[in-house]
Parts: sequence; structure tokens; C-alpha cells
Amino acid sequence: MKGLKPGQVPLERAFSKLGIASRTESRAWILSGRVKVNGDLRTNPGFGVNPETAIIELDGKKIGKPEHRTFLLHKPRGVVTTRVDEKGRPTVFSLCTELGLHLIAVGRLDWATSGLLILTNDTKLSDALSNPENKIVRTYTVTVRGEVTEDGLERIRAGIQDGEDLLTAEEIILRKASGKESHLLVRLTEGKNREIRRLFLAIGHEVLKLKRIEYGGLSLGDTELGKYRELNSDELKIAFPSLHRMGKEKPE
Repeated sequence: MKGLKPGQVPLERAFSKLGIASRTESRAWILSGRVKVNGDLRTNPGFGVNPETAIIELDGKKIGKPEHRTFLLHKPRGVVTTRVDEKGRPTVFSLCTELGLHLIAVGRLDWATSGLLILTNDTKLSDALSNPENKIVRTYTVTVRGEVTEDGLERIRAGIQDGEDLLTAEEIILRKASGKESHLLVRLTEGKNREIRRLFLAIGHEVLKLKRIEYGGLSLGDTELGKYRELNSDELKIAFPSLHRMGKEKPE
């Protein structure tokens, strides 16, 4: 960003990078004169800081890095993954308010989709899991209206151009098909907006049910609908070994 030195981010972003608060919350704190950086009061949300080295205080208390924590949530249908919904719909964060953490939803699921959602306050992990260059496989069970044909599946496998997006599936398996509906397993390595729904709409089928059951090596398992469980570091290393190796290869 213009005017920032290497390693610096705007002060309002530093709080979110540290997993403390959203940029909106941080901006309000800064503008109200509650934030100091290296002992000096700062009221400009765009002031450049290095969150790794700067001493940041809120109301006179030093802000430190919280312990990184990551959770697997079984998201219900009818819940959004944004922090605040302008329509007043419930959010995934309302399902875990008791944690008292500033969490990020990784690989968002739309309102009508259920299944495995990762929540974390580790921004580096979130970025790595969301980066399409890392080609982390997401697995979904899909039910669509009508009978999907092999010709339709071949169109999806070849890729479908939808506006500026080339929509593709890493793997697609037809499990059962009838004139009423078809059941499929779909694997993606990118998270384009409503990609699966758009793929099937392009071949003439409406998605009736969509559920994510795996993200990388993580499986939904027996986690109950609307409930979450914490993931430990060993689980994450096993579930995402390539990311762990990349992290190990970076110089200290």
C-alpha cells in the first residue's frame, strides 16, 4: 500500500492481523483516541505499523498476539458466514460467541449450503487455506433436480466459461440418478462464488442440496449440526501436510 514500509499495514488492519478485532471495530477505537503505538497516541486508522514489532496499546493495555486457535464447525443451512448480515439473518459467529475470539471463516459457504466450515484466529493459516495456488481439495455431496447425463458431466469436466470465470471440478462422481433427482460427489480446488451451483445450472440442473463434507484432510465426521470442535496442531499438520512442509521450509 502507498506510503507503507515493508512489513507495515494500516493501524486499523493490525488488530485483525493479530486476531483481535475486525477493521470496523479497530477503526472506531482509533478514531475515539483509545489507541497508542510505541507510546504515542494515534488517531489515524491508516497510520503504518508492523504488527509483529510495534507496541500497540488499547485503553492503556498492551495488545499481544493471542494464542492461535482453530475450530471445525458443522454449519447449518440458513446461516451466513459474514460477520454481520444486513438482512438480520443468523451468522456462524453467533454459534460460538462463548469463545470470545475474533474468528475468521475460511472457505465461506453460502446461506443455503451446509457442512464443514473452518473458523480460526490465525490469519496466516486462513490465507494459506484460502489461497487457490495451494490447490486444497474441498469435497461436497450434491443433490440436483433431474437426471444428470454423462454428456453433462463431460461438459463440467472440460470446464464451463461463465462470464469472466472458468468453472471446473477437480473430480465429479455420479452416485445415483433418476428422472426426479441426481446425487453426486464433487471435489474442487478453488472457491469461486457459488461455483457448484453455477456449474450445474450451466448444464440445466438446479442444486437442491449442497453439503461440504471434507476440506483437505479434515472430515466432518460425527460433528453435530450447529456444533463445533477445536482442532489441535497435530490434526492440522496431518490434514494439511503440504502447508506444514512449506512452513517448515521458510527461514526462521
